[in-house]
Amino acid sequence: MIIDGKIFPYKKTIKKMFDVAEQILKENFEEVNLSINFVCEEKIKELNKDFRNVDKVTDVLSFPNLNKNVNQSLKEFEKEKYEDGVLFLGDIVICKNVAFKQAREYGHSKKREVCFLALHGLLHLLGYDHIEKKDEELMMKTANSILEKFGVER
Repeated sequence: MIIDGKIFPYKKTIKKMFDVAEQILKENFEEVNLSINFVCEEKIKELNKDFRNVDKVTDVLSFPNLNKNVNQSLKEFEKEKYEDGVLFLGDIVICKNVAFKQAREYGHSKKREVCFLALHGLLHLLGYDHIEKKDEELMMKTANSILEKFGVER
């Protein structure tokens, strides 16, 4: 997986966690690209308002490039690949200040919170959602199994 964006110093950690996600989700991320960026509270509030019509700060936003549902494999999106053979999943935006504040509130490390939010964003790009209770349960169960295997549990 190619991860672009400004997430230093967490880029290597997130990449390793996404490798674990690839195994658990039984997907192939070899020719997959996504972008993850840390932004300030003002910027994430602006994005939240512009794209979701919610005028408040949030922790993470996802902007999927594919119209994928949780039951579809990335293999089904071969036609969506760029000329270089790379499939762009979309963008993840994390508010670093909110992430660090939540880490303190929940009593776990900044690393764990950043990993959780990046994974949450990835799962949205892959078609997971949490609007309905059963979908939220599936998303959380999947996230928890990946975080546990990666070793960043609560």
